[in-house]
Amino acid sequence: MSAASPGRLRSFWNVMQGDATLMRRVNGWLTIFWVAMIPISLALGWLNSVAYVSALSLWALVSGHWAGWQAARVEVEQQRASEAERADPLEDRVERELVRDTQLERH
Repeated sequence: MSAASPGRLRSFWNVMQGDATLMRRVNGWLTIFWVAMIPISLALGWLNSVAYVSALSLWALVSGHWAGWQAARVEVEQQRASEAERADPLEDRVERELVRDTQLERH
C-alpha cells in the first residue's frame, strides 16, 4: 500500500472543512479519545515523560488555534449572509417574485 498522494489528502481536507456534521463527529470522537487518555496516561506514568507532555502541549496549541479559526470562518460567513440580507431583504425578493409571476402591480 502506497502513501496517500498530496492531492488526495488535500481533497479529504477540503471535504472535512466543508462538512459541518463530519467536523462535529471528528471533534466529538477526538474529545472522547483524549478524555479516555487521561486515566491511561496516569496509569502508565506517561505524564512523567517530557516528550509526552510536550506532544500534548503541541496538540492543545494546534487544536485551540484550529477551533478559533473554524469559529472565525463561521462568523465571516454569518456576516456575509447578514450583509447580503440587508442589501436585498427577503420582503423585497418576495415582492419581486410576486410582481413577476402574477398580474399584481407594484405601488
